[in-house]
Amino acid sequence: MSTLPAQMTVVGISRPGGPEVLVLEQRAVPAPNRDEILIKVAAAGINRGDIVQRHGNYPPPAGASDILGLEVAGEVVATGKDATRFKIGDKVMSLVTGGGYAQYCAAHEAHTFLIPRGIDMVAAASVPETFMTVWHNVFQRGALQPGQTLLVHGGSSGIGITAIQIAKAFGASVIVTAGSKEKCDACIGLGADRAINYKTEDFVAAVRVFTDGVGADAILDMVGGDYVEKNFDAAAVEGRIIQIGFMATSQANVDFRKLMMKRLHYTGSTLRARSVADKAMLARTVEAKVLPLLRDGRFRPVVDSTFPLKRVAEAHRRMEAGQHIGKIVLTI
Repeated sequence: MSTLPAQMTVVGISRPGGPEVLVLEQRAVPAPNRDEILIKVAAAGINRGDIVQRHGNYPPPAGASDILGLEVAGEVVATGKDATRFKIGDKVMSLVTGGGYAQYCAAHEAHTFLIPRGIDMVAAASVPETFMTVWHNVFQRGALQPGQTLLVHGGSSGIGITAIQIAKAFGASVIVTAGSKEKCDACIGLGADRAINYKTEDFVAAVRVFTDGVGADAILDMVGGDYVEKNFDAAAVEGRIIQIGFMATSQANVDFRKLMMKRLHYTGSTLRARSVADKAMLARTVEAKVLPLLRDGRFRPVVDSTFPLKRVAEAHRRMEAGQHIGKIVLTI
């Protein structure tokens, strides 16, 4: 640690509110704990959770950094005494519980991956959170199987473009919803079998037509609100509906008889607050089953735009405007 600077530039939150509350600050460079590594951050992915935290509605877990940022890519510059997976100089990408919007970030070695050759830092920073979220929710909780149909809401989001490509790679059909022709076209270009513009089409009716009346076997939803009951209508008998966010609202008026009549499975999850061991197990599964798609070129990271750290407020405004296709990434 002696060769590292004592201070670093980070993005702080002056108070809960809009993008204007994001301010550059000087903080001490963190020292990695015994099972952590210290990453000199080259790029950090922006996620919806960052927006929610900025508003004051998503506090970091106990012991986590209060700095925004849930995924980073960069170079290992220090290791804790029990951290043996990586060496100084390795190029890595990592899921973190906070601290990504900074020049240096401590990360648990078990939640970190070597960056495959041919993948640059910006693309790598768009991978950890989306890969782990999609694998756990679509395949572990949602039990998606080859030949089944997945419906993804928000198909052009970072999660959406990841779900499309991974589900297709594992032999599923994919339907997405998106809010413009441009977004729908982008989803089709990534392999989606059907893209529904929810502003001009009824997605329930469109799903029924596409599936010959059967419905979707698994539904990944980050919208909530009135989509909850609509998902019940769009799902197949024995369908699995996985809730990972509430861009509309977490409140809904639902007729739960539909859940019973179709024998639906309605579940949900968050990733950030889960135990170190739980996330480590998930990371190893993703490393074995999903990262080969990235290494072999079967998964294409989609980066909508990049912003330097000093323009972080502009990056948040772009995400909140909802016009992006793929990931928004900070470069540091």
